Amino acid sequence: MEFLDLPMRTSGTRTYGITSIADFGVPLQELEYILSDYGHIIDIAKLGIGSAYVTPNVEKKIALYKKYDIEPYCGGTLFEKGYYQNKLTEYTDYLRKLEIEWIEISNGTIDIPLNERLNLVLQLKDDFHVIAEVGSKDANKHMSTSDWVDEVKILLEAGCQYVITEGRDSGTSGIYDKSGLIKSELVEELRKEIDCNKIIFEAPLPKHQMYFINEIGPNVNLGNVRLSDVLILEAQRCGLRCETFFLEEAECKLPL
Repeated sequence: MEFLDLPMRTSGTRTYGITSIADFGVPLQELEYILSDYGHIIDIAKLGIGSAYVTPNVEKKIALYKKYDIEPYCGGTLFEKGYYQNKLTEYTDYLRKLEIEWIEISNGTIDIPLNERLNLVLQLKDDFHVIAEVGSKDANKHMSTSDWVDEVKILLEAGCQYVITEGRDSGTSGIYDKSGLIKSELVEELRKEIDCNKIIFEAPLPKHQMYFINEIGPNVNLGNVRLSDVLILEAQRCGLRCETFFLEEAECKLPL
């Protein structure tokens, strides 16, 4: 029985308000139990780092996600490994064989020039839903705010479905500093300049998720969410945690 007035949440096949989880090797049977309860609040599942390549029964895992209408894809590290070894054709064939319809183009570990990533987006967008990632996993690499904004804009204009802001599974790089603090000025500039419904903010920890929910709204797109935190995140989105208790209904809108 529902009796509380809560922030409006997107539902069904969401285009925003997305929860994207990071699967770093949860066993198949355990995953089935989790999805039977929480599958309706998960939209995208990243098989983290390059783990898909060594995951037992990976075909069954992908089929299980699809059973719950969750889009699976392989982490950007696997893409970068294929790029580094000049085996992107083999990689895309691998994705097709697994019936994975999404592909991440990133440069978190190796430096792939923006023009090269744009060419890859143009080549792949007719066959896959392309997600690009901006930012490095190396916390010592600096990108100016203007470079962040320009790169996200250019990748979206090239045809990416979404752009992910790097944060790692530890929340210590990309849009975070080494100590895990959010670069709030960067986030604010991204909000001002870009439709944040097209950005997936990596937010691996509840404290990061709370920040984005309070700043942007209950339907902010969040990624690198741990499976164990999925229900906690949904409660936060609904204003059912003290840190988001006074959350008002809000949606990400196009920049003015």
